[in-house]
Amino acid sequence: MLLRLLLLICAPLCEPTELFLIVSPSQPIEGNSMTLACKTEPPPRKLDVQLQFRFYKDGRPLGLDWDSIPELWIPAVWREDSGSYWCQAKTTPLRVKWSRRVQIQVHGVPISNVNLEIQPPGGYLMEGEKLVLVCLVTGGTGDITFFWYKGVLGLNLETKTQRSLTATFEIPVVRESDSEQYYCAADNGYGPRLSELVNITVRIPVSHPVLTLRGPGAQAVVGDVMELHCEVWRGSAPILYQFYHEDVALGSSSAPSGGGVSFNLSLTAEHSGNYYCEANNGLVAQRSEVVPLNIIVPTEDRKEVLTSRVMEVLLGISGPTTMALLFCCWLKRKIGSRSAGDPLRSLPSPVPQESTYLNSQGPEQLHPDYENVNVVSGDEVYSLVYCVQQEQQPAAEEPPGMHTGDKNPSAIYSRLKKADLTDVDYEDVM
Repeated sequence: MLLRLLLLICAPLCEPTELFLIVSPSQPIEGNSMTLACKTEPPPRKLDVQLQFRFYKDGRPLGLDWDSIPELWIPAVWREDSGSYWCQAKTTPLRVKWSRRVQIQVHGVPISNVNLEIQPPGGYLMEGEKLVLVCLVTGGTGDITFFWYKGVLGLNLETKTQRSLTATFEIPVVRESDSEQYYCAADNGYGPRLSELVNITVRIPVSHPVLTLRGPGAQAVVGDVMELHCEVWRGSAPILYQFYHEDVALGSSSAPSGGGVSFNLSLTAEHSGNYYCEANNGLVAQRSEVVPLNIIVPTEDRKEVLTSRVMEVLLGISGPTTMALLFCCWLKRKIGSRSAGDPLRSLPSPVPQESTYLNSQGPEQLHPDYENVNVVSGDEVYSLVYCVQQEQQPAAEEPPGMHTGDKNPSAIYSRLKKADLTDVDYEDVM
């Protein structure tokens, strides 16, 4: 009775059956899924017999416990999953059957298309900004080791290993010394692959420039050559310098490799005043402090400058008035020269008058000649009139009280109020 019971229990497994482990796909690729199936050949004849299955790798069980499902699905395998696999099947703890061992080799995909990207893009940063170096690959499986290098000689900055196609390295605060060429590399066990070189330029804004005035002597004198030197303490080249005098641009000069520049100025009296310079390297423009300059003018030059300034005032501010006065003077001279050079012009005929002499015997006919000399002084015109007696009384007949001096031509001065030059006819003044 007992023997019959044992035969009934072990009959399914005592039959000449084989247990096989089937792997799908047969050559799994890293990152892909893999399925393990445990099958019996031939399958059990009795449908009511329930088999339990379990899978192993290198002697370690896969999964938590026995399962009635004869398959094990692994969502992703890696190269470290390569090894020796088999499965077990049992009906009771007393009866277990093993499959043959199957060697599984998980294959990886080599790295391809390694690129280095930078943030912010363009490769130009200001000092103090953050630089992010992103190394990425478009092909490759498994754990990838990323490397970041600085310079052509390859100074290693950072190394990271992760199961990802992208990795980043950051420089929180860049300095001018970080200006260099960079590249990255990636390796997943099939050999490293390198990216192209990427240029990184870190630029420094210009500091406030300093303006220095350099002359031949302790004092600036008209005729000296003054050197205006402008320079910044720090700033990335190229730097454009501009010089100003009283907010008027004098000239500009560029420093391609940094440093300062000079501007020479031949001094005149008009160059006194305030000077400053400006520096600009494309990132920011900075202005220097104002430097005053007082130019000493020699005595002779002062007279020339004064005369020049007076003429400028007359021609600039009082130009119309000055031109009118010059025209009037010219007209006056023209009329005077014309009167003196006209031989046909006769003197005006005098008005006959009775003699006013005492004890005169009768009316006397006088023949005076008149000559006017006009002098303009300030707001007044002086007129000098000469009167000449044409007929003289005999000496014996001179009235009492008269002197021989009275016979001489007499001069009569008359002061007239100055009138408009255009309204005065100098020949008609009596």
